[in-house]
Amino acid sequence: MSRVGKYPVAVPAGVTVEIAGREVTAKGKLGALSLTVADEVEISREDDKIWVKPRGDSKRARMQWGTSRNLLRNMVTGVGQGYSVKLEIAGVGYRAAVEGAKALVLQLGYSHEVRYPIPAGISIACATPTQIEIKGADRQRVGQVAAEIRAFRKPEPYKGKGIKYANEQIVRKEGKKK
Repeated sequence: MSRVGKYPVAVPAGVTVEIAGREVTAKGKLGALSLTVADEVEISREDDKIWVKPRGDSKRARMQWGTSRNLLRNMVTGVGQGYSVKLEIAGVGYRAAVEGAKALVLQLGYSHEVRYPIPAGISIACATPTQIEIKGADRQRVGQVAAEIRAFRKPEPYKGKGIKYANEQIVRKEGKKK
């Protein structure tokens, strides 16, 4: 069983954390995020560390202990440094471009271009037409946006065409034989 909850969350310089009952708010250079923790967990602050402790010894309290601690750590890291996910596009004629700050335009071999509206709090940049970088303070939203963009054309196993994560390995299959 993981004991990740017993470690404190360090609050870096430039990030302020306010605890009001079950509501925790973190503010930093990349914005502000808030989290409502479960009833089974209590949060306390000592200097530049935040401690998460379970209330009681129930199974649910122990589960929420580590979960709440990691959600809190992700929130503090997000407003301080932010998160980013890189996607790569492979395929002849496949490309991406950002139109203003409103939409990501993808050409993925369909008869039409795919337009993805960029959500608030997320920034998308295309360094080259085959690379997309998604940045934001909320780790869950950054990952969700990346997954939605990838779902437009998942990488296929024969030629490797499609949108893949930069660190993803595509297991290739052998094609037909004569």
